[in-house]
Formats: sequence, structure tokens, C-alpha cells
Amino acid sequence: MKIAVIGTGYVGLVTGTCFAESGNDVVCVDIDQKKIERLRNGDVPIYEPGLGELIDRNIASGRLQFTTAVSVAVPPAQLVYLAVGTPMSESGAADLTALWAVVDSIAPYLNENAITVTKSTVPVGTNAQIFSRLKKNLGRDCRVASNPEFLKEGAAIDDFMKPDRVVVGVRSAEDGEILRRLYAPFLRTEKPFLTMSPESAEMTKYVANALLATKISFINEMSRICSAMDANIDDVRRGIGHDSRIGFAFLFPGVGYGGSCFPKDVRALDYLAKSKNVDAQILQAVDRVNGVQKELVPQLIKQHFDNQLAGKKIGIWGLAFKPKTDDIREAPALVLIDRLLDSGCELSVHDPEAMSNVCEKYGDRLNYFDRQLDVLNNADALAIMTEWGEFRTPDYAEMKARMKQAVVFDGRNIFNGEQMRSAGFTYYSIGRPTVDASAS
Repeated sequence: MKIAVIGTGYVGLVTGTCFAESGNDVVCVDIDQKKIERLRNGDVPIYEPGLGELIDRNIASGRLQFTTAVSVAVPPAQLVYLAVGTPMSESGAADLTALWAVVDSIAPYLNENAITVTKSTVPVGTNAQIFSRLKKNLGRDCRVASNPEFLKEGAAIDDFMKPDRVVVGVRSAEDGEILRRLYAPFLRTEKPFLTMSPESAEMTKYVANALLATKISFINEMSRICSAMDANIDDVRRGIGHDSRIGFAFLFPGVGYGGSCFPKDVRALDYLAKSKNVDAQILQAVDRVNGVQKELVPQLIKQHFDNQLAGKKIGIWGLAFKPKTDDIREAPALVLIDRLLDSGCELSVHDPEAMSNVCEKYGDRLNYFDRQLDVLNNADALAIMTEWGEFRTPDYAEMKARMKQAVVFDGRNIFNGEQMRSAGFTYYSIGRPTVDASAS
């Protein structure tokens, strides 16, 4: 099939590349000329494992092209995917400014049988509004579908190529069948292709993210109760996770969720509920608990040092909101950085992929190190904010030798408390007993 993908952000770039990998002719469009030139040269502007190799292969095959010209990409396309950002506005609602600009820009070039497919996360009812807007622009009915994405940053290629399910919202069986054929190469292991109304498809995306965010906030709140009750959240998590009704997924306590999806989608769904006079108390609590959790490590550090933080040297491992990405949007590490800078700390930081993004935000207010152990030189404490695999098995003796004080605040529970005790560290984690080196 001939496909145009409008927007080369995270979702658009993965979508277009994976469709090309399955044999389609794909043209990706973006208004950013510099980004398009980078992509044409195989320079991927985001970090996603495996994506660069797929882009190179499909550019070489001629199946994947990049352009700034809607007039080139859209006229031959059977499917026009909309994958532009829908960021959160000040009210909490999704900001659809970019989406409407794209809809207006593609209208003059849509061929009569093309299906416009929304991949962006959009409020319920957006599909119907796109239909009306295109009809107003063109004076005829246009085919419009919804196809929400369920990609995890850091595992997006696998998620696209081997989906748990594909959800499409369509108005006609014919449109549903065309999308079924498009996705057939990815559903050979009998994973379901689910057709429904566009409104239900739009709602499915929000509900999925809201439920996953709820599980995270729930286990984080339970971890704080465990700390107050001298219980261990790891034991509790195992005790509930083996219940088949509950499971283990998204039940790992930490410093709160971040990224481009969960925070804005929880708030956007709450905004939608309010617009219909529904008081979404669970959604509000999920967001509130997440905000509280992001303050936990800053609070633990302040308590440990009796609020005497001015001049303290703190090292931070992990800046991205999760491993295997360079995305720092809503990252818990940024909350920690802000609080510690406000308290007069000197901060040294390391992340395998996200340091350039953090440097754009903080500049020379932070000290940046390419090697994680160099962060620890003469440090009064280390805070771990992202669970990168390379952080899990360090040389504890070298860590301690480099640090001024052997104190670790583990916001992702990647270390074992008894190992830290044996290594001579004072060790704080989430929902587990504190290890006091001085008491050993």
C-alpha cells in the first residue's frame, strides 16, 4: 500500500518505518526541514533501540522516504496517517492545534478513496470532527478512521511488529478490511484485530493508559504505607502478584511515572469526564499520588541531611523517565534536580542516552559525566532515578571509595538491601527497610 505519515515524532517515525519494513511504500512528512534532512541521512533524532537500522534498510530499499511537502506525500496515498503531537494544555485538555493544522493542510491533496487515519492520542469525538472539517474543506464525505498506538518507549519496534492487539475505529466494514490487510503481517500469531466505533477506539487509548498509571500509583502508595508499617513492599508485591486476577505487570514501586503519555492522558481523560459532568475521582487520585511520589526522594535526602543541603555534592544516575529512551518529559529526575538545585546542592549526573536533552534544559547548572562512576567522586550521596541495566551490578567497593559519604537513595529498588549493608552503605529505597551503615 502507499502510505503517508504526517509527523515524524516518536509515534510517526516508528509507525512509518515499521509499515515500510512490511513492504509498503511510505512517505513521512514533517515541517521541520532540519529533521527531515537528518532522517534522509540516516540520523535518527530520537533514541529507540533498533529504529536506526530499520530506517537505514528501508531508505536503501526505496520503501521509506522523507519530505516536508504534503503535496508530494498525500496525493498518491491510500492511507494518510496523522501522527502529530497532542500536548497537554494548561486546562489539562489535549491541545489539538497541530492536528487541525495538518487536517487543513492535507485536505486539498486527498484522493477520493484515501482513508485518513488518526494515530495521535486524541479526545473522544475527534474522529467525527475530522470528518466534518474535511467535508467542509472539500465539499464531500471523506473516509476517516482511528488507530490508537500502544507503544512502549524502549520497546516500540517489538510492540509494533508483535502487538498484543490492534484496535481500529471505523465507520464502514470496507475501511476495517483495508486496515486489517495492512496489519496482517503483524498478526500472524493470532493476536486480535479489534474493530469498533471511532469513539470507542479513541476511548480505548485513554482507558488503557489510565489503568496502567493507576497500577503504578497504587503500588507506590502501598510502598509508602509499607515504609510506615515496617513491611517490605517486595514481599507484599510477590504476595499479591501471584493472584491471577492481579498479576505483576506495572506493580514495581518507584519514584512515579513520567513520559509523554501517562501524565497527559490521565489529565486529559479527567478533563473529558469533567466536560460531561462526571467526577473522575480515581483519575484525580492517580495524578495526585504520582505528584506526591515524585517528591519522595527529595524528601528522603532532605531528612537524611537534616535539611542542611547547601554545598552538598549529590550524584544522580538516570535522567530519562524510563530506561532505553532519551525522553525526559515529566521525568521524576527533573523534580529531584529542581529541588536539590533550589537547596544549594552541587549536582553531578549521568544517563546513557538523555544527557544532551537535560543539558538543553539546565546548561552549566549541572556537571555531566559520560562514566557513571565519575559521578561519585567526592559525593555526599547518590540518587538513582532510572533503572538502566548497566546500573544494576556496579563495583560497590569502588563506589564507596569514590564517595565522601556512602549514602545511596535508590528510587528504583535496583539494589539489594543486604548487599548494600555488607558493602557499608546507608541505603534508602522505596517501601523497604532502610539500611543504616552506622548500625552495622
